[in-house]
Amino acid sequence: MYVCLCKAVTDKQIRQAACEGACSMRCLNSKLGVATQCGKCARDAKQILRSSRAEIDSLASLSTSLSYQAA
Repeated sequence: MYVCLCKAVTDKQIRQAACEGACSMRCLNSKLGVATQCGKCARDAKQILRSSRAEIDSLASLSTSLSYQAA
């Protein structure tokens, strides 16, 4: 789904950027150009970024926990 119509940025691109380390709107702005024109996408982009980072962090914690249990 398109999140930023001005720059043609999709939710998938935002999730990919989060996987590649983007952790703030500033990172998304510089990497994808999100919310640099009209700004109407900023709230939705931030929500997608936050949920993606939370999911990534959760998976990382689970992975760390499992590796400690295996050792």
